[in-house]
Amino acid sequence: MRTKQYTIRGVSETLDGVAREQAEKYRTSLNSLLLEALAKGLGAGEEPVIFHDMDDLAGTWVEDDDFDKGIKSFESIDQDLWK
Repeated sequence: MRTKQYTIRGVSETLDGVAREQAEKYRTSLNSLLLEALAKGLGAGEEPVIFHDMDDLAGTWVEDDDFDKGIKSFESIDQDLWK
């Protein structure tokens, strides 16, 4: 399979700096790092990106008086522990 070559213009100093730092950190070439970042960014990486966030919990809070009572003790400071 023949590979393609691209020229990318307009790379900011910030992006260049971050890319070079990452390449050095991971001990890889700048080209390899950018190819991997491009593949991941476009969803063409070898492994899909899995986000471990909690978006599915947003807006699901339910008021619970028993829970509020249970965590009330966490609101006070035990002065004897801080001596």
